[in-house]
Amino acid sequence: MPSVQVAIAYYSGYGHTLEIAKAVHDGIESVPEARADMVDVADMTDAKWAILDASDAIIFGTPTYMGSASGAFHAFAEATSKRWMTQQWLDKLASGFTNSGSMSGDKLHTLQYLALLAAQHGMHWVSLGLLPGWNTTTSSEHDDNRLGFYLGAGAQTWNDQGPDAVHAADMTTARHLGARVATQVLRYQRPVAS
Repeated sequence: MPSVQVAIAYYSGYGHTLEIAKAVHDGIESVPEARADMVDVADMTDAKWAILDASDAIIFGTPTYMGSASGAFHAFAEATSKRWMTQQWLDKLASGFTNSGSMSGDKLHTLQYLALLAAQHGMHWVSLGLLPGWNTTTSSEHDDNRLGFYLGAGAQTWNDQGPDAVHAADMTTARHLGARVATQVLRYQRPVAS
């Protein structure tokens, strides 16, 4: 029976971010004792809110549109104010990921937005925990964290390509993020030896 529940609260406009969310899911479930739940925030229900409330960690995911999270994700974030008022997510772990068509595309701003949302809820942010790849003449675009983000996972997918065209290195980076968050939840839950 899983002892760790990690929810992925995501929005995907064209399917690319959904593919990344699936990779995060696989990373979570690669950790023994961990279970992942995917929650599409475009149409929240009481059952979906209950999944988020019961989780040990929430990984937020959204495409970067016009330099920030998508409008649908912003609507979801605003709706979390009921949880904020009661401190319902206090001390949960959190992390995030984003995708855009450009290599940078102002994804850092989106990750900062997600981290600030988590901070407002009193959550503890888990960084990506990977050194940047593809930053020397001997490295390659196939390196994990090829775009060099630290705050969370950043992915780039060509605007004229379908969801199955998400770069393989971005998918392995997303799997790393899921596994890292699940592992951190296990560490966080274990009592400190005195």
